[in-house]
Amino acid sequence: MAEQIKTNRPYPIQLKLRDGHSAAIRVMGPDDLDRIIDFARSLPADDLLFLRTDITDRHVVQQWVDNIRNGHTITLLAEVDGELAAYASVHLDQARWTRRVGEIRIITSSRYRGAGLGRRLAAEVFDLARSLGLKKITAQMTTDQTAARAAFEHLGFQVEAILSDWVEDRRGRARDLLIMTYDVAGFSDRIVA
Repeated sequence: MAEQIKTNRPYPIQLKLRDGHSAAIRVMGPDDLDRIIDFARSLPADDLLFLRTDITDRHVVQQWVDNIRNGHTITLLAEVDGELAAYASVHLDQARWTRRVGEIRIITSSRYRGAGLGRRLAAEVFDLARSLGLKKITAQMTTDQTAARAAFEHLGFQVEAILSDWVEDRRGRARDLLIMTYDVAGFSDRIVA
């Protein structure tokens, strides 16, 4: 069994938000399972439409915790005044041929959108992904998620692909999937055909 990923940065840390609040950023652990479920259940239904997994389901969140314990995922939680306000994860691909690639996933409570929390947390988890030695970092979202796309573009991510009708939301509607990537080492730029 793999060991839980260690970070180079000493968490918890404090981030000052644009709205004057302060957010405590810390690493998620097994004791956060119920907090994640409560957070997910407090999200607007439209936010849940775009999640890759149903994090309102205890079994799904338990798998997430197991992935953290096994070193396949690291998740940062953002708390404002003791309330879970957002999370950001780096998911490591276990397939040998893509193990140098990691995926970032982020969601912010609607209450804290516009305060800069999502963008700051994205930057934090992005730095974490780079410190893990990943060569390429991906982010996936539907084309409807314009704020998420803007946050990743601000970090230097570029659109890699748009896959038409690739995903289905919780209501059964087909959506286009946007895949954005960041080439950490400039590897793609050095490939000669």
